Amino acid sequence: MSRTLFYLHRLAILPRLRRRYDLSIALLKTLIAVADHGSFRAAAQSVNVSQAAVGQQMKRLEALYRVALFDRTQKVPQLNPLAHALLPKVRKVVHDYETLLDDFTDDDEIHGELTLGAVPSTIRALVPLSVRELVHVYPQLRIRVVPGLSNDMQAQVERGAVDCAILSEPGVLGPHVRWVPFVSEELVLLTSPDIRVRDPLRLLRSKPYIRHTRRAAVGLLADQWLKDHGVEVHESMEMESIESLTSMVSHNLGVSIVPDVCVPDVIFANLRKLRLPAPRQSRVLGVLCRADSSKMRIVERLTDQLQETVKQHSRSARRRAKK
Repeated sequence: MSRTLFYLHRLAILPRLRRRYDLSIALLKTLIAVADHGSFRAAAQSVNVSQAAVGQQMKRLEALYRVALFDRTQKVPQLNPLAHALLPKVRKVVHDYETLLDDFTDDDEIHGELTLGAVPSTIRALVPLSVRELVHVYPQLRIRVVPGLSNDMQAQVERGAVDCAILSEPGVLGPHVRWVPFVSEELVLLTSPDIRVRDPLRLLRSKPYIRHTRRAAVGLLADQWLKDHGVEVHESMEMESIESLTSMVSHNLGVSIVPDVCVPDVIFANLRKLRLPAPRQSRVLGVLCRADSSKMRIVERLTDQLQETVKQHSRSARRRAKK
């Protein structure tokens, strides 16, 4: 603990401040959730309380500050003009409160909850390995993981539904978000180990093709590579995730173009990956968060751990290849 924080605790200033303002801050957080999600019901899911509790909290907030913040003449209560005008200040108050001790606390005092969005291909290995190490170092930290496709995750970050997300590089980045890439995964042709043919073009033209959904960034990258090389495939099915696609390939139901996952699960690791002809496409994974995020220190530690997990796996893979 830093010397400054030690004396603050000795004087009991911070505990008294927290007891006095925690309730108001919690109510302001719920107000932000309502604004970001558009309804009491959606906000309730975000802050992990019931819809009725959100309604009660908003009435309590209005009573506390003696103002009306909602238009309740409609079936679904909507923020009124005063609430919309106050929102920028409310966000700043919550941000300043949550980062109050950042300049005084040491790294080993990181605590709280982080809601992490992640594309499905990272959830089988990369995310659990990284989270395990992070919570080992910071035992007071809680991490909640929400899976989703890159476009959905970006939208959730922008509206504050998740604190940060691991996703494919967005096509458009606004000034209000922060993007930190940590790995590039080259697209490869994924096949069953039973297939002995080594020519990817021959396999693409002769075998059933399992397509990754076009709603995902990976699916668009694969489609672009096929178009650039003039390859026509015989599509047999379209899958929503790399995990379900991998399962189909492992049973020799077809071949597919996917990223060479940086930290794969056991099934993916045991499949054959053939390098595609140039020019090649790659998926860039990174961490996206709001530029004004109050969880920036935790996000930075998470990003560091993700990079370390990728490096550790790469080193292990090179050692196995030498044996």
